[in-house]
Amino acid sequence: MQRVEERAYAKINIGLDVLRRRPDGYHEVKMIMQTVDICDDLMLERTSGPGIQLKTDNAQLPTNRDNLICRAAALLMEEKKIAEGVKITLTKRIPIAAGMAGGSSDAAATMRGLNTLFDMGYSEKDLQRLGVKLGADIPYCIVGGTMLSEGIGEILTPLPAPPKAHLVVAKPDINVSTAFVYGNLHVERLKDHPDIDGMAKALSQGDLQGVCERMGNVLETVTVKEYPVIDQIKNLMREMGAANALMSGSGPTVFGIFTDSKQAQAAAAAMEEHALAGQIFVTGFYAV
Repeated sequence: MQRVEERAYAKINIGLDVLRRRPDGYHEVKMIMQTVDICDDLMLERTSGPGIQLKTDNAQLPTNRDNLICRAAALLMEEKKIAEGVKITLTKRIPIAAGMAGGSSDAAATMRGLNTLFDMGYSEKDLQRLGVKLGADIPYCIVGGTMLSEGIGEILTPLPAPPKAHLVVAKPDINVSTAFVYGNLHVERLKDHPDIDGMAKALSQGDLQGVCERMGNVLETVTVKEYPVIDQIKNLMREMGAANALMSGSGPTVFGIFTDSKQAQAAAAAMEEHALAGQIFVTGFYAV
C-alpha cells in the first residue's frame, strides 16, 4: 500500500469536571466527550527517502516537531524502526486552539493511518497506550464516539450516543492556552460540579433534555473571566432557542444544542451579524 486517507473529527465536551490536581501535576478529570461532524482530512504517502514531511493548507500551523502530527508519526516509526519516509498532507477545518482536540485528533488519525500504511499491526489499545504519551485527548480521538473519560483522559467507557440534534459551533477570534487554563484553575475553590453521572444516565435513556439540563464545564471559571465573549455567545445561543450552550474543553469554542434546524440556522446568522465569532458551523453529533 502506497497511500492512505484518514479523517480526523473534532470533539466537544458536553460535560467536563475536574476532581483534583495530582501530585504529578496532571489534573484528574471526569467528562463526557462527543465527536461532532467537523473534520480535517489527512493523506499519508510512503516516500523512498527517510523522514517525515508535513504539508498543510493552514499557514498558522507548524510543519515540524512542534506539530503533534510529526511527533505521533515519529513515535510510531521509531518504535517499529521504519526505514522509509512518509509525506502527510493535512487539509485543516477544525478550529485551532479551540478546545475541540483538533491537534490531538490529527495525531490520532496519523497513528491510525501509519498503522495501516506500513502494516504495523497495532491494536486500538496499543495506539491509545502510545498516544497518551503525547496528549491526554489522543486515546479518545483514536476511537471517537460518546465516551465517559476519566483519569487524565485515558480511562474511557463507551456511552450511548445522544439523540440527533442540531449544533451551532462558534469559535471567537481568540486562542486559548490549555496550560494557562489548567494552571489557573483552583479545584479546591470550585463550588459547583456538573452532574456527569446523571448525564450518563440521561444518555442511556435517550433523554436529550436531561443531557442539556446537566451540561457544565468547570474550566469556564477561568476562561470566561479572561474572555467575556464566551458568555455573550452562550447567552445569544440560548436567546435564539438553544436547549443549552457550553464552552468546549478549555475554550474558547462554544456550542449550542438545538432541536429545531431553523433555529440553529438563525442562531448562526445572529452570531455572524453580531461579529461574536470568526468561525461558525451548523453541524451535528457524529456517529462513529
